[in-house]
Amino acid sequence: MDNNIEQVELRYLTLKDFEELKEVFIEIYGDAPDAYWKKSELKQLIAKFPEGQIVLFVNGEIAGCAFSLIVESSKIDNKHTYDDIAGDTKFKYHNSDGDTLYGIDIIIKKEYRGLKLGRRLYDYRKELCEKLNLKGIVFGGRIPNYHKFSSSLTPRQYIEKVRFKEIQDPVLNFQLSNDFRPVRILSNYLEGDTDSKEYAVWMQWDNIYFTKDSVKPSVDKTEVRLGLVQWQMRSYANLEDLLHQVEYFVQSLSGYRSDFALFPEFFNAPLMAKYNHLSEPDAIRELAKFTQPIKEKMAKLSIAYNINIISGSMPEVIDDKLYNVGYLCKRDGNIERFEKIHVTPDEVKVWGMQRGNQLKTFDTDCGKIGILICYDVEFPELSRLLAVEGMNILFVPFLTDTQNGFSRVKLCAQARAVENECYVAIAGSVGNLPKVHNMDIQYAQSAVFTPSDFAFPSNGVKAETTPNTEMILIADVNLDDLTELHNFGSVRNLKDRREDIYSLVRTTRG
Repeated sequence: MDNNIEQVELRYLTLKDFEELKEVFIEIYGDAPDAYWKKSELKQLIAKFPEGQIVLFVNGEIAGCAFSLIVESSKIDNKHTYDDIAGDTKFKYHNSDGDTLYGIDIIIKKEYRGLKLGRRLYDYRKELCEKLNLKGIVFGGRIPNYHKFSSSLTPRQYIEKVRFKEIQDPVLNFQLSNDFRPVRILSNYLEGDTDSKEYAVWMQWDNIYFTKDSVKPSVDKTEVRLGLVQWQMRSYANLEDLLHQVEYFVQSLSGYRSDFALFPEFFNAPLMAKYNHLSEPDAIRELAKFTQPIKEKMAKLSIAYNINIISGSMPEVIDDKLYNVGYLCKRDGNIERFEKIHVTPDEVKVWGMQRGNQLKTFDTDCGKIGILICYDVEFPELSRLLAVEGMNILFVPFLTDTQNGFSRVKLCAQARAVENECYVAIAGSVGNLPKVHNMDIQYAQSAVFTPSDFAFPSNGVKAETTPNTEMILIADVNLDDLTELHNFGSVRNLKDRREDIYSLVRTTRG
């Protein structure tokens, strides 16, 4: 073959292809009566599942083919043979209502091997699997070089050496490189396959987009619009004035059909101006009295404007202890609470702030999210625990007074996006409060960060605001891109963790 390929085409199998296809099979498997498909068998395959039977043409000539059926995975025995699936000329295991694509044959003509044309057949099967919403693809994969090592290696040992590139197996290597994984060994799989010693490897590819049919209506979204409020610290006459500004931002974000509105940490601090004559610990405890009415107002706004609101954070007193907390007000009416787990030295020294203990993911109509308040994002263990629980978006309300402090939050947030393969949204306050002790100046640049791979911005920044300017930021993120990254990314930070060397577990407090 001179590799002069002018045209490559995939077509559905027809009976007109029989004679040419027969010659291809004879070339590969010999001319024994059972070496090639009979015309009657191909007719049955086409009748039962035309989309599953594909022929690959190069420059108008057949170069290969791929045949498959749909089966019900629960009815396939773990010790089944090839004849169980394909030996019956009526293909009784085919079930158009099944959940799995079973590959029963795939070949490439010898002169076209080495050109990666087989990958097209595998890719077609994957696309078909996704199109039909099947759980995955399975087949019994031959191991044609096993006969060379059968006297010294078990099939399992052989597979391991192939996986680690210590042994080359043209079929198994190719399947592994196409994202199929070995599940189990099948003995006596294909009668007469002396090269494989009649062993085969149950190979499986999982369709990450598979969704179970449900009688319940689903409104879960994969395209999610994030709305961030870069809040201007200014004086407010009273709580009503502050809530008026809150509603203004919620209404604006809702007008752009945002799914979330994220407010910053301690965005309600201007209300402390009234208590500036008190000590800092007493003033912030007075501020805590506004937390409940703000939460109640945001809960109403979330329903009225059909948007999930993350309240930023506010002080709250429980059993005479002061905490930094926030609320997730969902548009379905549910309210959930979160706490700042790592309080800064300044919060402890000036206000007597207590450390929180609650860490959890939150289920929303846009998937699982996590919320960490400011300093918490600088501790990678927290977001990793949330990621393991399925978090797709991490929200970080923050408050920083200097560019140094902001840089710590920003750089750590970007790292969390990469290492946990998730989106991270940070929102802060700008401006100054000269009449509020311990809240003099603020520095912020709100942003949405992403992993760094081909589906995402190369610098990991989806969108960001102008620094130190009051504004909103709206950014769309795609959760399917994260699913793709988890399974097929250039690197896979979550899957490649060495849990044989280290582990991260939750602990409970006594």
